[in-house]
Amino acid sequence: MPKQTDRERLADLESRRRKLDDEVEIARRALRGKYAALVPELAVETLTEREFRDLLGQAIRTGGAPALAALKALPALPR
Repeated sequence: MPKQTDRERLADLESRRRKLDDEVEIARRALRGKYAALVPELAVETLTEREFRDLLGQAIRTGGAPALAALKALPALPR
């Protein structure tokens, strides 16, 4: 097999990068879809849309385990 030129090698690498980027996006959407499927099981109607977005955004920003630990440390609301 003849050796690739730098230009050919770069083109090949760019092509592979684009394919990997596509695979990452597909995997990301699949995972997000699985998580979105959980929402109908939650009582989100007690939150405003802004509260829901803020809550999820802060939990994601903080990280799952630390956010969960902080929420569990809060006192329970009387029912």
